[in-house]
Amino acid sequence: MPRPHAPAHAEDDLLPLPSDQDATGRTLGDEEIAAVTDALRSGTLTVTKGAQGKTLEARFAAMVGATFATACSSGSAAIHCAVAAIDPEPGDEIITTSITDMGALTPILYQGAIPVFADVDPATGNVTARSIAQRLSPRTKAIVVTHLFGNPCNMTAIMALARSRNVRVIEDCAQAFLATHRGRPVGTFGDLGCFSLQQGKHVTTGEGGLVVSNDAALARRVYLFVNKAWGYGDANADHYFLALNYRFTELQAAVANAQMAKLDGVVQARAKMAALMDDLLAGVPGVEVPKPGHNSTHVYWKYPLRIDPAVIPGGPPALAKLLKAVSVASAPRYIVKPAFRCAVIRDQQTFGRSRWPFTLARPEAVDYAAERFPGTFEYLDRVLVLPWNERYTPAHVEYLANAVRVAAEQLRETRIPVEGGVA
Repeated sequence: MPRPHAPAHAEDDLLPLPSDQDATGRTLGDEEIAAVTDALRSGTLTVTKGAQGKTLEARFAAMVGATFATACSSGSAAIHCAVAAIDPEPGDEIITTSITDMGALTPILYQGAIPVFADVDPATGNVTARSIAQRLSPRTKAIVVTHLFGNPCNMTAIMALARSRNVRVIEDCAQAFLATHRGRPVGTFGDLGCFSLQQGKHVTTGEGGLVVSNDAALARRVYLFVNKAWGYGDANADHYFLALNYRFTELQAAVANAQMAKLDGVVQARAKMAALMDDLLAGVPGVEVPKPGHNSTHVYWKYPLRIDPAVIPGGPPALAKLLKAVSVASAPRYIVKPAFRCAVIRDQQTFGRSRWPFTLARPEAVDYAAERFPGTFEYLDRVLVLPWNERYTPAHVEYLANAVRVAAEQLRETRIPVEGGVA
């Protein structure tokens, strides 16, 4: 058996890829510096008194076609605000996805509701109307729909189902700025849409979030929840209900306003390079490129490949190992395990030893048997997430595509050791 080896590259042939974790992969520049300087010189850094936050909220609402937008401190805070706006009773169920960041799940528990996990489409990692329907119960209060990697879910079908059952819908658009379904921006199909401004997102302020809605009552509750439920400007203002301080700052808003002017270009650049990547990887056995949902536009937060381990021995882990040898960081599985297998959910590690609110759950709502999630496990076993950002050039994409192609070919020709055994 030939000795396994990485794709042949001389040290000088390695091409560093732009990273969204530093300036090489971000659009931050003089515009943001000027905006932050103006905010500092104003002397007002709180959004309750300043102009930057209000400008951002109005601008963002207009961009996505929503009536209201409220800025907050993170994408997780945005989800928390949305769940709090819906105001579930303890023990109510909120259907969500098995493949998401924990920051989109813990807000459900903090509001006393039970996260009920729907399976996903093994091709996209997105929930579907069918998988959601299988988890609906008389206790379902809402559905959280995540547009994974910037590829929209089928909101037409999901909204038809939700409306037929009088269930609220929250869209998690953290990875999906300017993505559309049937020509309409995501975030405006459901009752509330949540966005993240974290370091690696299409628009970044390091941390930050936005919640949009066309429902005045829900938008009011979001605004209040961000502000400790204090009714600023009300005749008899009070702290009306249990809430936190999730406020943005004027400094973050200043950066976001400068970033907003660049968003169209960011999304176009990512999509253009993704189309090139699609072409370069066409026909590579065992490698499937991401496909936008029906009547939808993909905005490529990352570039997720589907790898067939029956064709490429070792699957995503073996491919990732060879890519690392040529300075390409990738993420097999995306997340290590489904959300329901993380300790906080699996072991119900919540408030002290109480296990609350899981103590209120129906047995079926917390049944995480693997056979109930075939799509989830197939997706995680096959996905290999490649890094992606707006600073990629054709040279970067050609280097990345060639690295994938060479590594895939090598794995098909030999058996590569992977952790836990031999592929």
